[in-house]
Formats: sequence, C-alpha cells, structure tokens
Amino acid sequence: MHQTEKALCSSCGLCSVKTWPVEESVQSCVFTNGWLGEREKKFFGRERSLDDPVEMRFGIAADRFTAQLKNPVSGAQWSGIITRMAMRALEEKLVEGVVSLSRSAENHFFSFPVLAESSDEVYATRGNKPVLSPVLQSLQSACKLGKKKILVIGAACHLHTLRDFQERFEYLREMEILTIGIPCVDNVARSKWPWILERMTPSPGTARHMEFMQDFRIHIRHDDGRVEKIPFFSLPEELSDPGIFPAACMSCFDYLNSLADITVGYIGAELFPDKNRQWVLVRSETGKKLLKLIEPELDRFPESGRWECRSFVQKTSTRIIESMRDMNKEYSAKRRIPFLIGHTLAGVLRVIGPKGIGFAHYSVDFHLIRHYYYVKFRSPELLEKLVPRHVPVILEEYGLPL
Repeated sequence: MHQTEKALCSSCGLCSVKTWPVEESVQSCVFTNGWLGEREKKFFGRERSLDDPVEMRFGIAADRFTAQLKNPVSGAQWSGIITRMAMRALEEKLVEGVVSLSRSAENHFFSFPVLAESSDEVYATRGNKPVLSPVLQSLQSACKLGKKKILVIGAACHLHTLRDFQERFEYLREMEILTIGIPCVDNVARSKWPWILERMTPSPGTARHMEFMQDFRIHIRHDDGRVEKIPFFSLPEELSDPGIFPAACMSCFDYLNSLADITVGYIGAELFPDKNRQWVLVRSETGKKLLKLIEPELDRFPESGRWECRSFVQKTSTRIIESMRDMNKEYSAKRRIPFLIGHTLAGVLRVIGPKGIGFAHYSVDFHLIRHYYYVKFRSPELLEKLVPRHVPVILEEYGLPL
C-alpha cells in the first residue's frame, strides 16, 4: 500500500481499490491535504467559529443530544444506534448498500471491509473494532455493482478522504453517499493489538468489547457478560508509550468526525448504571434524514454536565507535552499504581471530575494537545499542513506554547 511522507497512513482502504489509480487515491488522503479547513468549508459553507468554544471542540452541528434505543441491538457495543440506523436505511431503501466493517473470524477485535446489502449483513457489522481498518476498500464493490445510493460508516480519516475523492475525481461523482461518523482515537495496528490486550486483562481470549470510559476506567466486556473494569492509572506504564499507536492516529485532529452527516459516539453522554446512553451530533440535512429513520425507537435526553474542565486539562498538559517530546524514554512493564489505589482515584474523579459535555470537552482538548505536540516534536515539517486553525486557539486558552 502506498504511504504518504513520514509513513502517515491510516490504512483507510482507498489505495487498495484497483478501479482507479493509486496516485489518485493519494491525492485525496487527509495526510496529504490536512484536517478540516477548506474541506469543512465546502461541506458546511463555512469553517467552525473561533469565537464559539463549544463549536471549536465539537464541530458544526444542527443538533446534539444523548439517547439510547428503547430495544437495544443485541451484541452491540452500546445500545446499537449506528447499527439500527444503517439497517433502517436499507429497509426504507434510502440506500442500496452499506459500506462498513464485519468481524474477522481470526480475532474478535479484527475486521474486514464489507458492502452490506441486507439487514442481516448490517447486523453482522455491529460492535467496535479498535484496529486500523480499510473500510473504503468496499467502494470498489459499490462501483462494480453500479450502486447509486450508499451509506458509509467510518472514522474521520475515512470520511475526509472520501469527501475529497468524490469531489476531485469522477468515479463516485454520480453516487449519492450518506455518512455516519464514529469518533475515533487510539486505534492500533493489528500486529500490536494482542500484545496490548494481554496487558489490560488476564483473560484476553474471552474479551468481546473494550472502551475507555467516562469513569476513568477501561471497561472490558467478556463473552459471559461480565464487565471487567481497570482504572486508567493502574495500567502498565508501557501502555502510555506514544509509540504503540500508529503515527497516523497520533496525527489526527478530528476526534469527533466533523465531516459526517451524523456522528454517534458516547463521550458526551453521562455514564449511568445499567444505561447505554450514546451521544448524537446531527451535522447536516442528510443527518436529519438518517436520524428520522429511528427517532420513534429512541429514548432521547438533553446534554448534561458542566462545560468547565480547565483545571483537569491543565493538570495533565505538562505531562502530555513531556511524553510527546521524550522520544527515547523507556517505559516499564510494571503497573503504574496498584489496583486498589487506582480504583480509589477513579472513584474520586468520578465524583469531582467532568461529566457529560464536560467530559467530552476534556477528552477533545486532551487529544488535541497530545496530537499537536506529537506532530510538533516528531514531524515538525507537517505541522502547518495537518493542524486546523482552531487548535492553536485552544492551546492559547491554556497558555501553552505553539
């Protein structure tokens, strides 16, 4: 697979398609063109406002709320809003196929690209796959089958590249493409995933879902339904090594997938016992159509939580910057702190820490700071090209050096 300079490649799959030249795919790569900027302006008619602190973080949206399906999709990561929305899009003939990822037989967390043409095939794509995945490879199938209307479910790197490619070249120009965006950071290469999972849980073979949660713990759901909770602070130090993540993911500046028609995640939803609330950001008229498909099936709630999280970001910013700067640091395989202390810390932060939109604010700023200094110290020649204009404004809010 062709890789752009500095080997920044998220394996989006577009270069794997043989219907058009690889050189044309590369021209649309987000790591060739940079994040947001003109692409955001073309999609919305404007770039996000630098005078709106919420829009700078969350992107342009017509509506934001939290919700969960009244009848959750069995086996979904959360309540299954994305899966159900895609199923309904096919059932109502809003689209003829869904470009997504199905689960590999070799590893529960691995995936392969599919063009789903039935509700059953969409159902088989449910659940998170936290590894680099070439979802856009299935555009070749859609082209060969002459599909006129498709739904693409993908991460920000997928959708940035897709929107540019559709506009720049003729191959997909006559195709109506609807998009559902997944918030995405900290994916890993397939080769490193087993190593990482083994350091998180003593039972990696039974793990079925994994997520960094709003209670400052990692939740791992096992095949018997048991949920294992590991405090962030009690992970082995070696899992904080920036080098375990792909350079492409560490150079991402669109955590919340701002060019999707609708973004569905979880970090802006408060965490409640026995609830699986998700966070929905409706970004376009097409996003409103997709939402309408399942609106009667949703329990809907307004956003909650306090916006302010400045102290939490400032307390971690120095450590973030130093870890991005120090490229020769050796990371220990030992746990940072014992589980009991880790759970106590997580419990305290659960009470006094940011919740709801405050947690989303914290999470977005944490990753923007981390990724800015990752690029600054490790690929400074790419800084101007990759970093969108709102990022320096956010850094200046915290008095951080550019």
